[in-house]
Amino acid sequence: MEITYSKQGISINQRKYALEILFDTGFLGSKPTSTPMDSHLKLNKSEGKLFSDPTSYKRLIGKLLYLTHTRPHLSYSVHHLSQFLDSPQEPHLRVAHRILRYLKGTPGQGLFFPASSSLHLKVFADSNWANCPNTRRSVTSYCVFVGDSLISWKSKKQQTISRSSAKVEYRSMASVVCELT
Repeated sequence: MEITYSKQGISINQRKYALEILFDTGFLGSKPTSTPMDSHLKLNKSEGKLFSDPTSYKRLIGKLLYLTHTRPHLSYSVHHLSQFLDSPQEPHLRVAHRILRYLKGTPGQGLFFPASSSLHLKVFADSNWANCPNTRRSVTSYCVFVGDSLISWKSKKQQTISRSSAKVEYRSMASVVCELT
């Protein structure tokens, strides 16, 4: 992790690590993309051809998981791909490659903690109802700010299956309240 101090605040990123991942996977010269994952993409365990080398897929997802420490916007995409570690398919690898192309365009992004910021809490939460095609479970995502500084984030499948989007939203809010307390 690279930590930079200035009068404006503290910046934390993993630029060198991101570039090492791109070099190791051969994506250093790839064409960048603007988003890490298509928002309408639905991956499941039984689509596509089984990937020939699951060890390299597991290693790549592990590296990307470590990168989410300073890149919270990658959490959803990487955690979504980590569900398929037991039997990765070709479509899963294509999505992982898209994340690598996104990293190519944004290797130095990270967290910034401004020096002058107010001490009020801001919380943003969202959920998507029955997003997983295999289990029909919903995903809760949230981020917590103190002033303008991001201090906590999470993207996780809910434990129960909900019959309505309203219940999913209430469970999402309950998860955020637990985090705050």
